[in-house]
Amino acid sequence: MFLHFLNLSFYKNFSSKKFNFESKINCFIGKNGVGKSNILDSIYHLAYGKSFFNPLSFQNINFESDFFAIEGHFEKEEKTEKIICGLKKGEKKIIKRNNIKYKKIYDHIGLIQTVMISPLDQDLISDGSFIRRKFIDSIIGQVDKVYLKNLVEYKKVITQRNSLLKFFSANRTFDQETLEIYNHQLIKLNLPIFKKRKEFISNFINIFTEIYNDISDKKEYVNLEYKSDLFQNDIEEILNNTLKIDKINQHTTKGIHKDDLLFSIGNHSIKKYGSQGQQKTFLISLKLAKYFFIKSQTGNSPILLFDDAFDKLDQERVSLIIEKVKQNNFGQIFITDTHYDRTVKALSENKSEYSIFEL
Repeated sequence: MFLHFLNLSFYKNFSSKKFNFESKINCFIGKNGVGKSNILDSIYHLAYGKSFFNPLSFQNINFESDFFAIEGHFEKEEKTEKIICGLKKGEKKIIKRNNIKYKKIYDHIGLIQTVMISPLDQDLISDGSFIRRKFIDSIIGQVDKVYLKNLVEYKKVITQRNSLLKFFSANRTFDQETLEIYNHQLIKLNLPIFKKRKEFISNFINIFTEIYNDISDKKEYVNLEYKSDLFQNDIEEILNNTLKIDKINQHTTKGIHKDDLLFSIGNHSIKKYGSQGQQKTFLISLKLAKYFFIKSQTGNSPILLFDDAFDKLDQERVSLIIEKVKQNNFGQIFITDTHYDRTVKALSENKSEYSIFEL
């Protein structure tokens, strides 16, 4: 996967900006606030159809305009893929592949594989289980269209079932027959999603621990644990057992939409006991494991986006990270940093060819 050309029109702080990329490693260097992260986010946007930083699409429109447009020319498997993503205020977002508009945005997911490493990754450790489920789904969804379709359908059914439970409560009524319609759909969808997540985690753990050991010089023991209600009971039994509490809470309290991924270091929660540097290394290892897992499943090297990823890391670990990616026949990498010397030193030590864009 290689991005040759990027064109931004009224995207965030850029009114108009074009880039041509010839190197595998591309570094955007400049002070905070000049738009380094926005460039990486535009590439992410072309891959996922949404921003990594601003989930509300209209927030990505430049203040001087009522629309934004992003255009990228990618090389994949010796073919050129021209991707355009745009939004006009009051209208639906559009994504085009080679001038053909997608009917559903999720049909685009998986064509352009990217992995973003950002300071916002801290949310994986500090926030609730939703963020960690999203992390799992973002990986599997890039390599398995059936999983992605099941997940989209599951979320629709959960929303409908929850609305029904709220209706029962507001109107002081209950209809078991109608509820069973949604239960049947959840039973059908829960098991394949659960099995796929369980299979994924068993493979992902090995990749993750190997990477962490490499960039931490095997200084700590780390682990991931998949937590799901379906390890204890099947979903039909779960829905029957939780009906009373579901009616009280007016939402579906158990199921694969409550799954979690537990992070530990030295057999303790990394959230409670991990230092700032250990947490940063843990998170980068997670994202690099995502990179190598997608590569192993698709045969393509994703585009790697490092947004201020080296902050709070010593020079040795910065160099180890770059070496880890480089020695595995890496694809294209985009890096942002405020420290010119730090980035250049790490790249020079690994004798890497790179381009610098000063903003």
